[in-house]
Amino acid sequence: MSIEEQHGETATKREKLIQLIEKMKIGTKLSVRSVAEQFDVSEGTAYKAIKEAETLGLVSTKERIGTVRIERKKRGSLERLTFAEVADIVEGQLYGGAAGLDKSLHKFVIGAMELAAMVRYIDAGSLLIVGNREGAHRCALEQGAGVLITGGFGTSEEVKQLADRQGLPIISSKHDTFTVASMINRAMFDRLIKQKIMLVEDIVTYSRPVETMRLGETVGDFHKLSVRTGGSRFPVLDDRGRVVGMMTLKDAEGAAATQLIDKLMTRHLITAAPNIPITSAAHTMVAEGIDLLPIVDKNRKLLAAISRSEVLEAMRYTGRQSESGETFDELIGAGFAKTEEKEGAGWVYRGKITPQMSGTLGTISEGVLVALMTQAARGLVRDFGKRDHMVESLTSYFVRPIQLESEVRIVPKLLEMSRKNAKLEVELSDAHGLAAKAMLTAQLIDPF
Repeated sequence: MSIEEQHGETATKREKLIQLIEKMKIGTKLSVRSVAEQFDVSEGTAYKAIKEAETLGLVSTKERIGTVRIERKKRGSLERLTFAEVADIVEGQLYGGAAGLDKSLHKFVIGAMELAAMVRYIDAGSLLIVGNREGAHRCALEQGAGVLITGGFGTSEEVKQLADRQGLPIISSKHDTFTVASMINRAMFDRLIKQKIMLVEDIVTYSRPVETMRLGETVGDFHKLSVRTGGSRFPVLDDRGRVVGMMTLKDAEGAAATQLIDKLMTRHLITAAPNIPITSAAHTMVAEGIDLLPIVDKNRKLLAAISRSEVLEAMRYTGRQSESGETFDELIGAGFAKTEEKEGAGWVYRGKITPQMSGTLGTISEGVLVALMTQAARGLVRDFGKRDHMVESLTSYFVRPIQLESEVRIVPKLLEMSRKNAKLEVELSDAHGLAAKAMLTAQLIDPF
């Protein structure tokens, strides 16, 4: 039985309300009272439906604005900062234009020039960062931009009223211009990095029906469903649509057709939330031998399901994506390159220790050493295994400290590789000899 069929037969009032909310026009305002009156339900039911719709990304509730039907956000494109988020980041105080807090900004402009020159850089959707210059405040608002006043300064009542009329926020922060610009830039940079991380919700097709079973059905019903769909495992739901078990071909083996699945199904099954990384889902499915992973909300209500092949294909796609934003690991390994020189069964990585890699005592940080050795090991696994993998365990040994500006070489050696695991030894040395060593085990991700 598919989710769509279940909604048609046994949907609760709250589930039906969510379906009706989803059909509302984008921009429609709604409240607990209006929903309760319009659809003839209690305010308690209306409240729960609105909260669940908010979790699903169908509505958004903003202070001073209320609850509004919105377009479900897609992570395929970069999610921009809103003016409200900027105000939080810079610890700002709102002076006007509260209605525009939910608007997104596409760039910020630092007002460190003459007004005539500044106008060329200000356009709709931008944010002007400027000090106590009322003329610049007014000009930005007239151009359709928000205003961030630095140094804790305020502005005139006339400008505040203009901000309210334009629906554009004017915010004051106690920090200086350089500091707020750095804070906003850091937040934007973090968004770029997050965008690289593929989540389960990015590959889940919510519109595709998931074949399921219900408590109270029999082994005979399981076999009929298996023949009709070609599947061999199905999530089992209770009467509220919550996942309570998984029924598989192995569970049904040898059982009478009239036997209820309640006693045979696997009850302690593993599920996942839609906002976890694909890598975490892959690790869980491989480690537990799971071929189908139910995706549930916080109430364990079934949203969708993904197969192991879908997860692994997504991971391969992620590996081919272009880079946008650099993580600490990428910054650490930026100066290291694999050479053509062969060293035993592995490759040699060479690079220079930079001042940014230093620890508290002026020598290279132990954490940086571990990151470098791990990256070298990963490179070797990719070259020899040609498969996705995750580090399972790592033991490191630090023989002696390494000085800054030292040239180092990292040699990963493959000790053992099976279908499921790879074991490696990594040595890091400088001109004086061995400085650090690591033993590492990686779990290989195989689709079969």
